[in-house]
Amino acid sequence: MSDDRSPGEGPEEKPEKATGAEEPEKGGAEEPTGDGPAGSPVPPEARPEPTGRERLIRGLWPPRVNRNQLTVALLLFVLGLGLAIQVRSTSENSPLRGARQEDLVRILDELDSRTERLEEEKRKLENQRSELENSSNQAEEARRQTQERARQLGVLAGTVAAQGPGIRMTVSDPVDAVEAHMLLDAIQELRAAGAEAIEVNDVRVVTSTHFTDDDGDIRIDGRKVSAPYRFEVIGKPQDIEPALNIPGGVVQTLEKEQATVSITRSEKIVVDALRSEKRPDYAQSSSQ
Repeated sequence: MSDDRSPGEGPEEKPEKATGAEEPEKGGAEEPTGDGPAGSPVPPEARPEPTGRERLIRGLWPPRVNRNQLTVALLLFVLGLGLAIQVRSTSENSPLRGARQEDLVRILDELDSRTERLEEEKRKLENQRSELENSSNQAEEARRQTQERARQLGVLAGTVAAQGPGIRMTVSDPVDAVEAHMLLDAIQELRAAGAEAIEVNDVRVVTSTHFTDDDGDIRIDGRKVSAPYRFEVIGKPQDIEPALNIPGGVVQTLEKEQATVSITRSEKIVVDALRSEKRPDYAQSSSQ
């Protein structure tokens, strides 16, 4: 048989069959690349811009936390914990935390009474000024008010005896646990409640009075006093007695030391213990 192939042509080469990973599986589809059609990668400039919501999500998640942020968060946590503990401790230590409703009402009444006393004092001073301005005989009116003022100052200074409504308070100390500062606290509470004249075991108490502990003994202005401690107090009983009985007040503090306190109201309390008038060594009147 004759060979029909042209001269110079070699024997026909059969294509070699692809082997290994280069041969696609039958029935399989070529994996698309990019966002375009299969086998056609989409260039970056042709991809759609992400929306604002997508950018926000990418910025927040996953969270990126560095060491400085962790340190600040830890410091804020410790600060908040400390503030919470402080607030809780302050509220728990408040003497009014466990007070009954009637005790709170009594405390409010006492505050109202103090406000009323200050308002009354203000009205008295305004009336005195008006009397001086309107009196036909201003010299005589000024002299009368001066004498009245001197009497009032004498009561406060302890150089003049006084009487009026008030209370009697007796403090018994069977275990000898009462100290000088406890009696001083009682005096301060009485003054805050409006007491105008005070006497303790025949010793007149004034602004310069001092309480000391001396080898187990209590001394008032250097004079030894012993239990029971008897207080004679002139003032408004409706204000003074509730002030002593408030939660965490004088009576409760003394009772914690196993002392017993009795308080009685009276329409006539006599404070007749006197102090000698002391002339100042250096202070002089500045009035001309």
